[in-house]
Amino acid sequence: MTKKGSINMEIGNDGVAVITMINPPVNALTLSAIEDLKRCYQEAIDCDNVKAIVLSGADGRFCGGLDISVVENVHKHAGDISLLPDASIGLVVNKIENGKKPSVAAIQGFALGGGLELAMGCSARIATPKSDLGLPELKLGVIPGCGGTQRLPRLVGTSKAVDMLMSSKTITSEEGKELGLIDAIVSSEELLTVARCWALDIVEGRQPNCNSLQQTDKLGPKDESLEILKSARQRHTVPHYRACLDVIEEGIVSGGYSGLLKEDKVFKELVLSNTAKGLLHVFLSERATSKVPGVTDIGLNPRRIEKVAVVGGGLMGSGIATALVISNINVVLKEINHEYLSKALKSVEANLQGFVTRGKLNQDKMKKTLSLLKGTLDYEDLKDADMVIEAVNENVSLKQSIFEDIEKVCTSECIFASNTSTISLDVIGKRTSSQDRILGIHLFSPAHLMPLVEIVRTENTSPQVIVDVIKFTKILKKVPIVVKNCTGFAVNRSFFPYMQGPDLLANLGVDIFRIDRVITEFGMRLGPFQLQDLSGYGIFLAGVKEFVAAFPDRAFQSPLVQLMVENGREGKKNGKGYYTYNKGSKPEADHSVIQIVEESMRLTNIAPAGKPISVTDEEILEMIFFPVVNEACRVIEEGIVVRASDIDIASVHGFKFPSETGGIMFWADTIGCEYIYSKLKSWYEAYGDFFKPSTFLEQKAAKGLLLGGSC
Repeated sequence: MTKKGSINMEIGNDGVAVITMINPPVNALTLSAIEDLKRCYQEAIDCDNVKAIVLSGADGRFCGGLDISVVENVHKHAGDISLLPDASIGLVVNKIENGKKPSVAAIQGFALGGGLELAMGCSARIATPKSDLGLPELKLGVIPGCGGTQRLPRLVGTSKAVDMLMSSKTITSEEGKELGLIDAIVSSEELLTVARCWALDIVEGRQPNCNSLQQTDKLGPKDESLEILKSARQRHTVPHYRACLDVIEEGIVSGGYSGLLKEDKVFKELVLSNTAKGLLHVFLSERATSKVPGVTDIGLNPRRIEKVAVVGGGLMGSGIATALVISNINVVLKEINHEYLSKALKSVEANLQGFVTRGKLNQDKMKKTLSLLKGTLDYEDLKDADMVIEAVNENVSLKQSIFEDIEKVCTSECIFASNTSTISLDVIGKRTSSQDRILGIHLFSPAHLMPLVEIVRTENTSPQVIVDVIKFTKILKKVPIVVKNCTGFAVNRSFFPYMQGPDLLANLGVDIFRIDRVITEFGMRLGPFQLQDLSGYGIFLAGVKEFVAAFPDRAFQSPLVQLMVENGREGKKNGKGYYTYNKGSKPEADHSVIQIVEESMRLTNIAPAGKPISVTDEEILEMIFFPVVNEACRVIEEGIVVRASDIDIASVHGFKFPSETGGIMFWADTIGCEYIYSKLKSWYEAYGDFFKPSTFLEQKAAKGLLLGGSC
């Protein structure tokens, strides 16, 4: 037996060397592990007693790919590319693929990223049922760096390879076998035995010794592959996605080895890109959100939540119920009468049918999923629920009465949650004696699609309940951030200025359609004025009213939306807003609203000398997002979030801030708080309190410190 760091090698009496990767929890490839793999392979190749090699992973997992800290380390050391491993040529090509003794990959659990690339360098791949296979590198702003762009097309065909790479989605080992990526599927008990036999069969000529880099039959005619890549470029315009397609094309046109060389060059370029830095930050920040000092580090084990009651079946309630049943949670949906209940149940069914239409669910699975949902009008049916989620209208007395009612029928361990986005949890639970098991579970609409959940804790919420709900959100495949109780919580509170800033600019005479263009070109899905049209002016006005009431010293009140309503405009609801909406057509800017904007300008009278200000596109972007950064600074200073990077996750998953920026605070740190402070201060002096810099921002700027976007 040979053990080198996290790599173990045992040579059996049959002449097969089994090399095992051991680096829990996912057997990730560290720099030392890669070097140890090279040494073990060389030792096996040089050993006369070794006929063949089996590559495996410990603890039922093959390999989760390159340890992300390797890339982190490159970023921390000013982009020192020499810190990246020589794995593509030095390990996969020279040792595994062309090492004179065949290798067979024995895959359990998953083979992802560099793990799958190691396996594709082997002569054959044996896997256990339901193992996950994939190359998710594009999600981190880079491309595969160990031959994935070259071997995957040669094993599964250009079309499927492009689909897997562009989507970053995994496939099962069963699908992998159908495609030719996997050679055989066996039970976990048989895996090593079969892999060893397969390796010896290659040596004896009973199985082919396949070099995937040399295969071309799955690629098909060159013209067809190039047409597939051309079509993919039209759908995927993000630079690193196009770079990946270019690398694939290099291999198709000039051969696999030439493709490897270009892959290595492009991978190293992309590692240093701002996109990779931003996406890596989001990845790491997502993992950090579940770590809450004084809560998740005190040895508590999460209790299972198997049955959940949802009170209120409107848009949010039915969406929450959908999110629950799609995750195999038993749900009781409570309404006040048969009409409302029937409508709510039909809404859940329609949501599930949407999953079927998008190919994420089949009809049989939909029926089974729907069977997890029960409707009721009686609180007694909630008595055995592990959690109750209240999702009714934002009415204080209604919510308080619901919490009183559920306390009467539910067990003493049942968790009481509210989906409120505006009302204090202390107020909602005021009339109960269950303060320690009350919290907020603020999902974002549509609840069955949006990934973010704010877990809102009060001063009385027990750590056990928070731990339970964090685990529960993971079961729902949601991203949780734990926040403290305040107006708007972390997400809406931070982004309240985003609702007001565009209106302020409009009242300063900046063209509203130009504002929308600048914001969408930056990467937001919709401009703020089109967003108002789609979300509804009532919701917009309610949000502004809430912010004005809570923070009158820095709120900006504009008559613009009210004027729109008075002029018969309700946005998409009636087809007339800042844009016109006709069925089957894209929204079109309605320039006649300029008259309404001019009337609003006259009423607010904030434009210098009543004339429109002159600003660049960059200044528009800054005047809209710097106030968001400023408010987020206050949220951080008040301890509403655990860490600044939680705001980044909130911005990316709650408000669809461009993920490649790393989130709002990471983006701010790339700009520099001194610059942001100076700009806000100048606008504050020119246009008023809306732009007044926060104390936290001022202090950070004075010391030249980061705002804390790095987790």
